[in-house]
Amino acid sequence: MERAGHPDRRALLAGGLAVGALTLAGCSATSAAPLASTPSPEARPRPTTPAGAFARLMAGNRRWVSGDLRHPDRDPDRREFVAQGQEPFGAILSCIDSRVPPELLFDTGLGDLYVMRTGGEAIDPVVTGSVEYGPMTSGTPLVMVLGHQRCGAVEAAYKSLRDGKPLPGNLQAIVKALRPAYEQTVRQGGSDPVDTMARAQVKLTATDLRSNQDLAPLVAKGTLAVVGAYYSLDTGKVEVLTGAPS
Repeated sequence: MERAGHPDRRALLAGGLAVGALTLAGCSATSAAPLASTPSPEARPRPTTPAGAFARLMAGNRRWVSGDLRHPDRDPDRREFVAQGQEPFGAILSCIDSRVPPELLFDTGLGDLYVMRTGGEAIDPVVTGSVEYGPMTSGTPLVMVLGHQRCGAVEAAYKSLRDGKPLPGNLQAIVKALRPAYEQTVRQGGSDPVDTMARAQVKLTATDLRSNQDLAPLVAKGTLAVVGAYYSLDTGKVEVLTGAPS
């Protein structure tokens, strides 16, 4: 029962909670204002040189390794910005492996990269044309061929060629595409032939792209670099094998 001259305790509690909520809301609005007006550190011009594009990619990979991710270019504003056009600064040819998503391991976002993914980075005319699309139509200054540790496609192709047992269906087309890397691995030897073959496949594919009739003139002019790289599943780090721009 309420006593004369003393407000009800429930009313006091309700009033206190209301004041507290208003105070917190005011503090939140005050602290949020500067953040809304601060430009994102990734809101930078698109790299237009091979060295600039390479530096952007490798900086993103260092963030991936350390866990200090920025997740740039992944909001509705960016989606709307790139809806009518795109100018990716890099083209990545990587494996289909679910553990090697280029956009994540380079900490990039919408409109930043062209991405082609095939088993063991196998190429044919369609894949090659897809890689050429960015450099030849929009001036993309960097192509990267990205192999990786413990590649299942490379291992399957290695065992198929070693044992003379074709793989079923169209998987055999991957085996055929990876034969040059297998033959180089056999000549080279080593304690881990699958890893050796994965690295050989990257280097051979990068060399083929760098020297083909359409990309070679761009490489010669210095407007394009074709980099071969290798991704460690254990550490998250991208190791450059060949072609890093200076």
